[in-house]
Amino acid sequence: MSQAKVDRYKQEKANRKKIMAQEKRKHIAAIICGWAAAIAVVGWAGYSAYRTYENNKPMETIYANLDAINDYVDALDNE
Repeated sequence: MSQAKVDRYKQEKANRKKIMAQEKRKHIAAIICGWAAAIAVVGWAGYSAYRTYENNKPMETIYANLDAINDYVDALDNE
């Protein structure tokens, strides 16, 4: 081996723990980002499906008896 290779190997061996810890952090960060993206996509799909379901439901009609209010307004108009 040339002296440059030997020096490079010694330097790499001396910093091996630091390099391995850095690679481990990068790996964990990649896993977390991947899961976050997957959860975001699934959440978006679920929300879109729910919104489509709600928009396609028939409207519920509510009937109210407004005779008392109409009588009151008529009484105000007569005065």
